[in-house]
Amino acid sequence: MGSPGLKAAREKMVAEGVDEVAIETFAHYYRLLEHGETGMIPEASIEPIDMESLADVEVDPEAAAAAIRTTAVIKLNGGLGTSMGMDRAKSLLCVRKGMSFLDIICRQVLHLRSEHGAPLPLIFMNSFRTSEDTMAAVARYDALPVAGLPLEFLQNKEPKLLAEDLTPVSWPKDPDLEWCPPGHGDIYTALVGTGLLDQLLDAGYERVFVSNSDNLGAVPDPRLAGWFAQSGAPFAIEAVRRTASDRKGGHFARRKSDGRLVLRETAQTLEEDKAALADLDRHRFCSTNNLWVDLRALREVMDQRGNILGLPLIRNTKNVDPGDKSSPEVIQVETAMGAAIEVFEGATLIEVGRDRFVPVKTTNDLLVLRSDVYDIGRDFVLDQAADRVPFVDLDDAVFKLVTEFDKRFPEGAPSLKAASSLRVAGDVTFGHGVQVVGDVTVEGGKGTRVDAGTVLTGATDA
Repeated sequence: MGSPGLKAAREKMVAEGVDEVAIETFAHYYRLLEHGETGMIPEASIEPIDMESLADVEVDPEAAAAAIRTTAVIKLNGGLGTSMGMDRAKSLLCVRKGMSFLDIICRQVLHLRSEHGAPLPLIFMNSFRTSEDTMAAVARYDALPVAGLPLEFLQNKEPKLLAEDLTPVSWPKDPDLEWCPPGHGDIYTALVGTGLLDQLLDAGYERVFVSNSDNLGAVPDPRLAGWFAQSGAPFAIEAVRRTASDRKGGHFARRKSDGRLVLRETAQTLEEDKAALADLDRHRFCSTNNLWVDLRALREVMDQRGNILGLPLIRNTKNVDPGDKSSPEVIQVETAMGAAIEVFEGATLIEVGRDRFVPVKTTNDLLVLRSDVYDIGRDFVLDQAADRVPFVDLDDAVFKLVTEFDKRFPEGAPSLKAASSLRVAGDVTFGHGVQVVGDVTVEGGKGTRVDAGTVLTGATDA
């Protein structure tokens, strides 16, 4: 029957109407937790990898066109942007010219459909918190739905577990906080549980391109679809060279014991291996979270494994109320979708340009995206207009929340095309048409303003 904690968690999930496939998957990870599984990947167990680059690959244009016609697009859209003070889908944030992430994503896909004569269905994996807002926002695109397929499916949710005894936490002050998403590795469980995997296969789709909705560089590119189809691989991930800003993030490696590719996340790295994690010369590639999945291969693997893909466990310890450090400590059981690379035999990697990896995790990233570093063409694809993407570090105490960030750039982002870096310390408001050239540091305090048309070069005491 299992432990009392698992029994209580099961009952809670059943009462909430959680899908049976998701409940069984949660139970699998619960048992791993009970047996002391930490999900850690020691440095001694892996070795660095290299891979081919898309720039060096030949893809037949006809094969590319054929591949995109049998490709579906899934955007992970469950995030609320809570780290930036948002309480709705982060993809609703305005990016440029009155367009949100969602607007640009929809227009990218509609343009590709017309250019390649492809149905290219666009489907959002929403959470119960992002579904309503997202569907309302995309309703204006009448041509978006594809007959026989939904515009969304919902990711699952699971109970947070008390760290002391692995029982489901109770938090009457805000019962929503008793639940958490299972990480984006839940996509495979949700595809099966909702029936969407079989719907796509029955409709003749051969593969899906999966990416995050906050990464506007992740366009369903026909050339990549053609490469993936040519490769015969069941699963692939687009990788980029790590930079200093990726030093604390995850990376790809090869497991010594069986030669399988693995994705090691920061949460899976032992403290004594953190230096190796940060070594950009040793571990050179990180994930864009842009995935290509052969749908028939996924169906076969899920069938073989009883619909439990068995991704590596990520054990995340947090407070039940993230904003209250005195609230009980809980464990969130998570998985990463990219970790499926070790499950599929013959899975592969491809190095792509940094233009396919433009994630927005902070207001630092948002400022770059809103600036003139990128142009948006008629195809609604981001084109890097600057020689390099500048490093931006805005004072967290002032600029972290989107509402406060917007107040300090009331007339738009400064020009960053000629910038190498912009660091802002203190409370500073920027006027219209400010230009940043080279490496710039701005220091100020409440009421400090950079006047319209100012050209900033070097350290500035505003």
